[in-house]
Amino acid sequence: MATVLLIGTLDTKGPETAYLRDRVCEQGCHTLVLDSGILGEAVGLEADINRRDVAAAAGFTIDQLRNAGTRGKAVEEMLKGVRKLALDLYAEGKIHGVASLGGAEGAVLAASAMKVLPMGFPKLIVSPIASGHRKFGPLVGTRDTLIMHSIVDILGLNPISCTVYDNAAAAIAGMAKSFEQRGITTGRTRKAIAATMLGNTTKPLIHIRPDIEAHGYDFVIFHANGVGGPAMEELITQNYFDAVLDYTLSEVAGHIAGGFHDGGGGRLDAAAQAGIPQVIVTGCLDFIVFGHKDEVPEKYHDRPMYYHNPEFTLVRLTPDEQIAAAKFLVEKLNCATGPVSVIVPLGGGSVMDKQGGAFWEPDLNREIRELIKANLKQSIRYLEHNGHINDDNFAMFAFAELMSLLGEPT
Repeated sequence: MATVLLIGTLDTKGPETAYLRDRVCEQGCHTLVLDSGILGEAVGLEADINRRDVAAAAGFTIDQLRNAGTRGKAVEEMLKGVRKLALDLYAEGKIHGVASLGGAEGAVLAASAMKVLPMGFPKLIVSPIASGHRKFGPLVGTRDTLIMHSIVDILGLNPISCTVYDNAAAAIAGMAKSFEQRGITTGRTRKAIAATMLGNTTKPLIHIRPDIEAHGYDFVIFHANGVGGPAMEELITQNYFDAVLDYTLSEVAGHIAGGFHDGGGGRLDAAAQAGIPQVIVTGCLDFIVFGHKDEVPEKYHDRPMYYHNPEFTLVRLTPDEQIAAAKFLVEKLNCATGPVSVIVPLGGGSVMDKQGGAFWEPDLNREIRELIKANLKQSIRYLEHNGHINDDNFAMFAFAELMSLLGEPT
C-alpha cells in the first residue's frame, strides 16, 4: 500500500494535520507523520517521527534549536533534518508521496524536503501563502511540486478548510498510489534535445519541432523565465540531453539587469561542462521582465517598454547592460568542452527588436555582434543569418546547424 509522508508543525497545525492524515487513510494509503515544529509540543496527534528525531538528523537537540538566538536560525537548521529524513525514507522505498499543511514557516520546512526529492515523486503543499504577490521559488525551486491555496489560514477545521483538505488528501493519495505502481518514469528512453523558449520565440520552435522529432529526438522545451533555464541546467548534469538549442537568453539579460527572469550566475554552465553540442541563438538579450506596467520600478520608467500582456511588461536593457550580457555569454561559452555554434539573427533577436519595433537599435546590435565575434574562442563557430529570430527560414537554419553538430542528415 502506498505511504504518504505528512510534514507539519504539530505545535500549531496538529489537528489540521490529523484531519489530513485521516482523509489520506480513507483514500487507501498509509501515512507517516513528521513533526517539523520547534517551539511547542505536538497537539492533536502523535508524530511517527517527532521533532527531537528531526533535530537530531540535523545534528542538534531540540533545546539547542529553541535557543539558537533567532527563529530563522532554528528553522534553517531544522529544515536540514526534514530534508535528510525525507530523502532517507525515499531512498529506502518507504514513501510514495509527501504533503504538508503549513503557513510560511511550515511550508518552507516542508519545501526543503520537496525541493530535493526527485522529479516525478508526488509532492503537495497546502498553504495560505500560495496566493497574491508571493514568490513561489522558496516553495518550488526547480521541482514539480503541486501548490494548493488554502483560502483560509490553517487554524481550525471548518467547511471551507475541510473542503480544501479533502481535495488535498484525494490529490496526494491518488498521486502516491500511481507512483507506487509506476515509480520514477523520467529516465531516458530516447535521444533528447533541450531548448529554451518564451512567448517571444514560440513560433520558430513550434516550426522546427516536427523536424527534430522526425530525427528520433524528444524535443524538451523550457520556459526561460528564471526557473526553466536552471531546471534545464540541472537535468543536463543528470545526462538527460544529447544537445541544447539555447534559443532564448532572457535569463542572461535578467541576471545582468534584474527583473523576474534571472537565471543566475550558473546559467550556461552545465552544457559547457558536460561537453554536449550547443547551438546558441542570441535571442532575447535585449529586455528584462516585470509585472503589470504599474509595477515596473520607477528607475526603469525612462526606458522603452513593451506591453506584453496584462501581467507582464518588457523593459529595454541599456547599452551597457546589453554589452555586459554579451560578455557574460562569451565568457560562459569559451569554457565549453564540446562543440558550440553561435547564431546571430541580423533581422533582430526579439519581437520588439526589428525595424520599427520598440527595442530596435541597429547600431547597438552591430556592436554586440562584433563583441561576440571578436571574443569567442576559435573553436566556436560564429554564424550570422539575415532573418529575424522568429522567421521560419532562420529557425530552419538553426535546426540545420544543430543537426550538423549532432552528425545527423537534414
